[in-house]
Amino acid sequence: MAKRYWNIILEEMLEARVHLGHATRKWNPKMDPYISSKRKGIHITNLTRTARFLSEACDLVFDAASRGKQFLIVGTQNKAADSVARASIEARCHYVNKKWLGGMLTNWSTTETRLHKFRDLRIQQKMGGFNRLPERDATMLKRQLARLQTYLGGIQYMTGLPDIVIIVDQHKEYTALRECITLGIPTIGLIDTNGDPTLSDIFIPANDDARSSIRFILNNLVVAICEGRSSSIRNP
Repeated sequence: MAKRYWNIILEEMLEARVHLGHATRKWNPKMDPYISSKRKGIHITNLTRTARFLSEACDLVFDAASRGKQFLIVGTQNKAADSVARASIEARCHYVNKKWLGGMLTNWSTTETRLHKFRDLRIQQKMGGFNRLPERDATMLKRQLARLQTYLGGIQYMTGLPDIVIIVDQHKEYTALRECITLGIPTIGLIDTNGDPTLSDIFIPANDDARSSIRFILNNLVVAICEGRSSSIRNP
């Protein structure tokens, strides 16, 4: 995989609060090599190392995107949800930003059944089918459709398991991470100072609680994915 130059600027990382970790009492000792100091009771992430790992992750997603691989971005905490949706839509990735349904990947046949139901209900609504039903039945189907939209809307076009999963907040998305490990799906994890870097195939040491930090990391990955997709068009 060829190395490329990604415009990752340390000053912008500072402004985005990428360096701010968790309270020192909540840290994971496995993150020690990626922590530069302590300040007012919190760990400070070494941004030089963060930039290096983020650059490596950008190389990976660029290469994967250039080969037509499919990505799933997962981030369901409130501070991540909007950024995950925006980044995914821009980079044409699948995403989960509301709630991870257990077995979404490991029990893919059930997920496919739910997706088929979701698509059928959308078509039925679009064609005016709900209007021809008794009010009680129409209301029930509308609620079912709304629930499916909330939880499956970001993966509605996913026809199989993703090639790479990008996970924001290891603790919050631990179930998703374990499913990827079980299935052997490569993961890129945004890992804070309380996380375990050994669980992700590629990890990016960074603040996973601040919207600005999450947005900064995802924006850089999106640029790499989009450039990779463009390169595959230019060089079929």
